Amino acid sequence: QVQLVESGGGLVQAGGSLRLSCAASGRTFSGYAMGWLRQAPGKEREFVATISQSGASTYYADSVKGRFTISRDNAKNTVYLQMNSLKPADTAVYTCAARRSLSQRTYDYWGQGTQVTVSS
Repeated sequence: QVQLVESGGGLVQAGGSLRLSCAASGRTFSGYAMGWLRQAPGKEREFVATISQSGASTYYADSVKGRFTISRDNAKNTVYLQMNSLKPADTAVYTCAARRSLSQRTYDYWGQGTQVTVSS
């Protein structure tokens, strides 16, 4: 029913910046809270950031707070993750996900993920 496609991943040097995009299909994008999660090699998937349906509320993992910014453009059915001051520890596959509300513990839809590699 809902398809999510990430883009913008790539290779960047430590201290650099990268902007990820997640495009959603359909006309119900504004009805979902959106999130970004990541999984590094050999590690469990972890929460990165999430944003409410209207964009009024945002939450970040402590590890990225102050460096990453999540935003959304409901007219374009797109959510973004601006990543600044990147560190090698940020290297992971970043995945966009959608849920009906911020209170949900799990996500309903997932993208395929995009690789972010930060070199030292």
